[in-house]
Formats: sequence, C-alpha cells, structure tokens
Amino acid sequence: DAEPAEPAPTTLLVDRPVRSGQSIVFADGDVTIVGSVSSGAEVLAGGSIHVYGALRGRAIAGLRTGAGARIFCSKLEAELIGVDQLYRTADYWGPGLHGRAVQVRCDRGAIRLSVFD
Repeated sequence: DAEPAEPAPTTLLVDRPVRSGQSIVFADGDVTIVGSVSSGAEVLAGGSIHVYGALRGRAIAGLRTGAGARIFCSKLEAELIGVDQLYRTADYWGPGLHGRAVQVRCDRGAIRLSVFD
C-alpha cells in the first residue's frame, strides 16, 4: 500500500525580516511575513502577500491567482507593488499613504490602495 502524498503547502510563513538583496518567491500560494521587508528585497507570491511590519522593498502578488490576490502591510513604504499584471511605484500613491497600514487590490483593471486606520 502506497502512502498518500502530503498535499503541497499553499502558504509560506517567513518568521524573520526579509533583508535587502533577498528574494522570497512562492508561486504556489500566499506568503505571510512576520517582520519587515527591507528596501532592495522582493516578495513574489502566487496568491496574496501579508506583511506584519514595514513593506519597503518590492511586492508582487497574484502570479497564479491573478486579480483576486491582495497585498496587506502594516506600514507602506514600498518601492514597487504589483497585483496580477498591474504594477505601481511609490510615486503613484504619494505621501498620503506612506507609513500607513494599507490593503492593495485590483478593482476593474486598476490597482486600488485603501487604508486600514
């Protein structure tokens, strides 16, 4: 009798900061980071990205799930964010959202950022 294969994980938990120059790539699902993402670091996820800390680097969600993915962060200071095939730099959202708890999502073909305060 063959033992059933373990199902592949659909979530990657990173319980440390992501430092400059590091890349976290998890195409199979969501990525949760307990800590900050440094400037010069990147996080790419097949699903959504959750950052319990400052997001200073680059974050791209929805490599597999597409427009249904979201990015959540406690403190938005990112260089670049992307969901599905839509990308924006910090120039796009301006100083009003800098340093705030934010959700990033796709809405009718556009990236929308909303504050959690």
